[in-house]
Amino acid sequence: MQLEGLRVGFAITGSHCTYQDVWPQIEKLVSLGVDLYPIASHAVAFTDTRFGKGREIIKKFEQLAAKPVIIEIVDAEPIGPKQLLDLMVIAPCTGNTAAKLANSITDTAVTMAAKAVLRNCRPVLLAISTNDGLGMNAKNIGVLLNTRNVFFVPFGQDNPEHKPNSLVADMNLIIPAMMAAVSHQQMQPVLIERTVRQAK
Repeated sequence: MQLEGLRVGFAITGSHCTYQDVWPQIEKLVSLGVDLYPIASHAVAFTDTRFGKGREIIKKFEQLAAKPVIIEIVDAEPIGPKQLLDLMVIAPCTGNTAAKLANSITDTAVTMAAKAVLRNCRPVLLAISTNDGLGMNAKNIGVLLNTRNVFFVPFGQDNPEHKPNSLVADMNLIIPAMMAAVSHQQMQPVLIERTVRQAK
C-alpha cells in the first residue's frame, strides 16, 4: 500500500505526555508524501501543562504538517460532505475521546472529524493513551473494538506496577496500522507487551 498522496486527518488529543512519541510519526508520514490534515482538541490547544503550552504544541503541529490545525467543530464539519479524507488517525486518543466516540458525542473538532470520516465509511485509527483503559474506560474500548471502520494501533499496559489500569498504543506502529486500516484490516496482534514507561 502506497501512502503517497493519501489524505489523512491526524488528530491529537489531551494526553500531553505522549506527544514526543507522536511527532516523529508525523514527520515520517509527511516525508512519505501523505497529505496530512492536522486536527486538535481544545484540551490540546488551550491547556498549558508541565509538558508544554497549548499554543506551542499547536505551533509545532502546524510546522510539521505545513497546514493550519483544525481546532473548531465548524471547521471540521466540511470533512464529511466534501469527503476530504481517506483515513483519520487519532494519536494519542485519550480515554475521554474514546468514551465520546463510543457514545456518539460530538463536542470537539476531533470527534466531529471522526464522525465525518465514519459517515463516509472510511477508517478511523485510534492510538489510545489512557490511565483507565482497564478501568472505567474498558467498556468504551470494547465498544470501539466492535465498531465498523474503527481500528486500533496495537496497545498494551505501559506501567502495570504503578498504573495497572493504564493502556498506551505503541506509536511506532502507527504507520503499519494505517496501512492495514486503509484496507479495512485490523493490525494484529491488537494486545501487545509494551516497554515499561516511567510513570509521568
